[in-house]
Amino acid sequence: MSLSFEQKLRKYAELAIKIGVGLQAGQRLMVHAPVESAPLVRLIAASAYRAGARLVDVQWSDDALTLARFQHAPRDSFEEFPAWRTEAMAKAAEQGDAFLSIVAQDPNLLKDQDPELVALRQRVADRHKLPVRRQLMADAANWSIISQPISAWAARIFPAAPPEEQISRLWEAIFKICRIDRPDPLLAWQNHLGQLAASRDFLNARQYTALKYSGPDTNLTLGLPQNHVWHGGQKETLSGIPFIPNLPTEEVFTMPHKDKAEGVVSSTKPLSYAGVLIEDFSLTFENGRVTRVTAKKGEATLKRVVESDEGAARLGEIALVPHSSPISRSGLLFYNTLFDENAASHLALGRAYRFSVENGPDMSDEEFAAAGGNHSLTHVDFMIGSGEIDIDGLTAAGAPEPLMRRGEWSF
Repeated sequence: MSLSFEQKLRKYAELAIKIGVGLQAGQRLMVHAPVESAPLVRLIAASAYRAGARLVDVQWSDDALTLARFQHAPRDSFEEFPAWRTEAMAKAAEQGDAFLSIVAQDPNLLKDQDPELVALRQRVADRHKLPVRRQLMADAANWSIISQPISAWAARIFPAAPPEEQISRLWEAIFKICRIDRPDPLLAWQNHLGQLAASRDFLNARQYTALKYSGPDTNLTLGLPQNHVWHGGQKETLSGIPFIPNLPTEEVFTMPHKDKAEGVVSSTKPLSYAGVLIEDFSLTFENGRVTRVTAKKGEATLKRVVESDEGAARLGEIALVPHSSPISRSGLLFYNTLFDENAASHLALGRAYRFSVENGPDMSDEEFAAAGGNHSLTHVDFMIGSGEIDIDGLTAAGAPEPLMRRGEWSF
């Protein structure tokens, strides 16, 4: 018997709490969500309280308010930021609270706005959020990110569908990708997490010195640090709480050495960044640093990302995703990094995660940099995988081993 929309939505809320956040009895839950997600947030709160939450607190966001700022606020006011929000989050993390973010934005929200202001707003936000991000990246708290349709986003994905159908079609795509359509979604996720763990463990055992990417308009070699650590699927907080940072998730990932990227790489999907869509772009690397940026659309914004600080022109993440992932099989371009990065292998400009190298969380900034870790306020994922990309792992002796062929695992 097929489930109703309401039943699927309840299962989605339950998945976010039990598998995503991994909420424990007695924890408080901090939720960040767009105003359009109120019905889902109410179900999430109910699920959290049933799981033993002491308090669910919600911080709302609204695209219309963001756009109004760009249209009407004084140009010299974009250095300002509501610091009380990040201060409250930092305190919540210290107290052992859990976090859930629902991300949904109009991909073209800021397309007509000044790229300098778009970059400045993002830079200021990144600076204020850095202490909290460091706590979360050090596994101080359990957290997760999910999404839900909003009108402008659904219209971008299904422009030919009648407006009244766009939201429902996007919901169905999300339910399928997140395995809500399975008889037992929680069991389906446990099986999937086991598969991700197998890929992660294989890569950790091999300890390749570099990865070489080959494909249309891509010829890139990325050196890997000694004692790098691959992650994928489920993580654990320092206190042992299991959680999944992203729902959906199809990736295994680590960090490259910040000084060892050579060659050119081309995007295979658009990047939606801070309300601006960047399309058909390529990056050229020398000695780990971006030396050339080209894009058919959004080039000015991408250049400002790369120039935002010293580390933004270097890479902080390598992620491998089979081309046959459920998101890729959907045939949809989501214009949303949470989904599109899990449809394709990808890289990230900017900040590296300290847990991606052995003993990284205990290193000083200088030690982490010496180990190959990249420092930056920003972390921007962009997709480079497809059914035409081959990836080889280079052994300590320099011998290539097939790792991915035509976008699929070959081991």
